[in-house]
Amino acid sequence: MRKLTDLLLPVVGVLYPFVVYFGSEKVSPPVFALVLGAIWLIRAPALLRQPGGRWMVGAALLYCVLLAVSGEEAMLHWYPPLISALLLAVFGLSLRFGPPMIERVARVREPDLPPQAVRYTRKVTWVWVAFFAFNGLTSAALTLWAPLSWWTLYNGLIVYFIMGVLFGGEWLLRQRLRKLA
Repeated sequence: MRKLTDLLLPVVGVLYPFVVYFGSEKVSPPVFALVLGAIWLIRAPALLRQPGGRWMVGAALLYCVLLAVSGEEAMLHWYPPLISALLLAVFGLSLRFGPPMIERVARVREPDLPPQAVRYTRKVTWVWVAFFAFNGLTSAALTLWAPLSWWTLYNGLIVYFIMGVLFGGEWLLRQRLRKLA
Protein backbone atom coordinates (compact mmCIF):
# COMPACT_ATOMS: atom_id res chain seq x y z
CA MET A 1 0.00 0.00 0.00
CA ARG A 2 2.85 2.39 0.83
CA LYS A 3 4.42 1.96 -2.61
CA LEU A 4 1.07 2.84 -4.17
CA THR A 5 0.77 6.03 -2.15
CA ASP A 6 4.43 6.88 -2.94
CA LEU A 7 3.52 6.83 -6.64
CA LEU A 8 0.34 8.86 -6.20
CA LEU A 9 1.76 12.41 -6.32
CA PRO A 10 4.25 11.77 -9.14
CA VAL A 11 1.56 10.13 -11.29
CA VAL A 12 -0.85 12.97 -10.55
CA GLY A 13 1.92 15.45 -11.41
CA VAL A 14 2.48 13.82 -14.78
CA LEU A 15 -1.23 13.56 -15.59
CA TYR A 16 -2.27 16.92 -14.12
CA PRO A 17 -1.74 19.07 -17.26
CA PHE A 18 -3.75 16.64 -19.37
CA VAL A 19 -6.52 16.39 -16.79
CA VAL A 20 -6.72 20.20 -16.73
CA TYR A 21 -6.67 20.38 -20.54
CA PHE A 22 -9.38 17.78 -21.08
CA GLY A 23 -11.37 18.20 -17.88
CA SER A 24 -11.46 21.85 -16.91
CA GLU A 25 -14.67 22.45 -18.88
CA LYS A 26 -16.33 19.41 -17.27
CA VAL A 27 -15.05 19.60 -13.69
CA SER A 28 -15.13 22.71 -11.52
CA PRO A 29 -11.95 24.07 -9.88
CA PRO A 30 -13.28 23.30 -6.36
CA VAL A 31 -13.55 19.61 -7.34
CA PHE A 32 -9.97 19.71 -8.67
CA ALA A 33 -8.95 21.30 -5.36
CA LEU A 34 -10.72 18.63 -3.33
CA VAL A 35 -9.11 15.75 -5.22
CA LEU A 36 -5.65 17.35 -5.24
CA GLY A 37 -5.91 18.23 -1.55
CA ALA A 38 -6.96 14.67 -0.70
CA ILE A 39 -3.94 13.29 -2.55
CA TRP A 40 -1.61 15.65 -0.68
CA LEU A 41 -3.21 14.63 2.63
CA ILE A 42 -2.73 10.94 1.80
CA ARG A 43 0.98 11.60 1.13
CA ALA A 44 1.41 14.05 4.02
CA PRO A 45 2.56 11.57 6.71
CA ALA A 46 5.53 10.46 4.58
CA LEU A 47 6.31 13.92 3.24
CA LEU A 48 6.32 15.52 6.68
CA ARG A 49 9.35 13.38 7.58
CA GLN A 50 11.35 14.59 4.57
CA PRO A 51 13.43 17.77 4.32
CA GLY A 52 11.16 20.63 3.29
CA GLY A 53 8.12 18.36 3.50
CA ARG A 54 6.18 20.56 5.90
CA TRP A 55 6.55 23.55 3.61
CA MET A 56 5.58 21.55 0.57
CA VAL A 57 2.48 20.04 2.16
CA GLY A 58 1.46 23.36 3.70
CA ALA A 59 1.90 25.32 0.47
CA ALA A 60 0.13 22.67 -1.62
CA LEU A 61 -2.82 22.54 0.77
CA LEU A 62 -2.99 26.35 0.88
CA TYR A 63 -3.05 26.33 -2.93
CA CYS A 64 -5.91 23.80 -2.85
CA VAL A 65 -7.87 25.99 -0.41
CA LEU A 66 -7.33 29.09 -2.59
CA LEU A 67 -8.37 27.13 -5.70
CA ALA A 68 -11.50 25.85 -3.97
CA VAL A 69 -12.48 29.25 -2.58
CA SER A 70 -11.75 31.24 -5.74
CA GLY A 71 -13.27 28.73 -8.13
CA GLU A 72 -11.13 30.33 -10.84
CA GLU A 73 -10.16 28.06 -13.72
CA ALA A 74 -7.01 30.13 -14.33
CA MET A 75 -5.76 29.09 -10.87
CA LEU A 76 -5.52 25.50 -12.13
CA HIS A 77 -2.56 26.52 -14.29
CA TRP A 78 -0.49 27.71 -11.33
CA TYR A 79 0.03 24.23 -9.85
CA PRO A 80 3.14 23.34 -11.94
CA PRO A 81 4.90 26.65 -11.20
CA LEU A 82 4.07 26.17 -7.51
CA ILE A 83 5.61 22.69 -7.44
CA SER A 84 8.74 23.97 -9.20
CA ALA A 85 9.02 26.84 -6.73
CA LEU A 86 8.69 24.45 -3.80
CA LEU A 87 11.32 22.09 -5.19
CA LEU A 88 13.58 25.05 -5.97
CA ALA A 89 13.28 26.13 -2.35
CA VAL A 90 13.94 22.62 -0.97
CA PHE A 91 16.98 22.02 -3.19
CA GLY A 92 18.29 25.57 -2.77
CA LEU A 93 17.92 25.59 0.99
CA SER A 94 19.66 22.22 1.19
CA LEU A 95 22.71 23.89 -0.36
CA ARG A 96 22.64 26.56 2.33
CA PHE A 97 21.78 24.42 5.34
CA GLY A 98 23.10 21.08 4.06
CA PRO A 99 23.60 18.44 3.27
CA PRO A 100 22.67 19.08 -0.37
CA MET A 101 19.60 17.18 -1.55
CA ILE A 102 21.48 14.99 -4.06
CA GLU A 103 23.99 14.04 -1.34
CA ARG A 104 21.08 12.89 0.84
CA VAL A 105 19.78 10.72 -1.99
CA ALA A 106 23.27 9.36 -2.74
CA ARG A 107 23.89 8.45 0.90
CA VAL A 108 20.85 6.16 0.90
CA ARG A 109 22.75 3.84 -1.46
CA GLU A 110 26.28 4.68 -0.33
CA PRO A 111 26.44 5.99 3.27
CA ASP A 112 30.22 6.58 3.24
CA LEU A 113 30.61 8.92 0.28
CA PRO A 114 34.19 9.96 -0.48
CA PRO A 115 34.93 13.72 -0.40
CA GLN A 116 35.04 14.03 -4.21
CA ALA A 117 31.57 12.43 -4.40
CA VAL A 118 30.25 14.92 -1.84
CA ARG A 119 31.57 17.80 -3.98
CA TYR A 120 30.00 16.19 -7.05
CA THR A 121 26.59 15.86 -5.37
CA ARG A 122 26.74 19.54 -4.46
CA LYS A 123 27.30 20.45 -8.13
CA VAL A 124 24.45 18.19 -9.23
CA THR A 125 22.17 19.84 -6.66
CA TRP A 126 23.06 23.20 -8.24
CA VAL A 127 22.07 21.82 -11.66
CA TRP A 128 18.66 20.85 -10.25
CA VAL A 129 18.28 24.28 -8.64
CA ALA A 130 18.88 25.85 -12.06
CA PHE A 131 16.41 23.44 -13.65
CA PHE A 132 13.66 24.20 -11.12
CA ALA A 133 14.22 27.95 -11.56
CA PHE A 134 14.05 27.61 -15.36
CA ASN A 135 11.05 25.30 -15.20
CA GLY A 136 9.14 27.48 -12.75
CA LEU A 137 9.72 30.62 -14.81
CA THR A 138 8.83 28.87 -18.08
CA SER A 139 5.70 27.35 -16.61
CA ALA A 140 4.65 30.68 -15.10
CA ALA A 141 5.23 32.47 -18.41
CA LEU A 142 3.11 29.89 -20.21
CA THR A 143 0.43 30.27 -17.54
CA LEU A 144 0.33 34.02 -18.08
CA TRP A 145 0.78 34.41 -21.83
CA ALA A 146 0.35 31.15 -23.75
CA PRO A 147 -2.67 29.20 -24.92
CA LEU A 148 -3.72 26.19 -22.83
CA SER A 149 -2.41 23.78 -25.49
CA TRP A 150 1.15 25.18 -25.14
CA TRP A 151 0.91 25.08 -21.35
CA THR A 152 -0.23 21.45 -21.52
CA LEU A 153 2.48 20.46 -24.01
CA TYR A 154 5.24 21.97 -21.90
CA ASN A 155 4.01 20.89 -18.46
CA GLY A 156 2.79 17.47 -19.57
CA LEU A 157 5.53 16.41 -21.97
CA ILE A 158 8.47 18.73 -22.66
CA VAL A 159 9.43 19.22 -19.00
CA TYR A 160 9.62 15.44 -18.51
CA PHE A 161 11.81 15.11 -21.59
CA ILE A 162 14.15 17.76 -20.13
CA MET A 163 14.18 15.93 -16.79
CA GLY A 164 14.95 12.66 -18.58
CA VAL A 165 17.88 14.29 -20.36
CA LEU A 166 19.15 15.63 -17.02
CA PHE A 167 18.81 12.25 -15.30
CA GLY A 168 20.36 10.38 -18.22
CA GLY A 169 23.18 12.87 -18.74
CA GLU A 170 24.05 12.90 -15.06
CA TRP A 171 24.04 9.09 -14.92
CA LEU A 172 26.38 8.87 -17.95
CA LEU A 173 28.70 11.50 -16.45
CA ARG A 174 28.73 9.69 -13.11
CA GLN A 175 29.63 6.39 -14.79
CA ARG A 176 32.47 8.08 -16.65
CA LEU A 177 33.80 9.77 -13.51
CA ARG A 178 33.73 6.46 -11.63
CA LYS A 179 35.84 4.84 -14.34
CA LEU A 180 38.37 7.67 -14.14
CA ALA A 181 38.62 7.50 -10.34
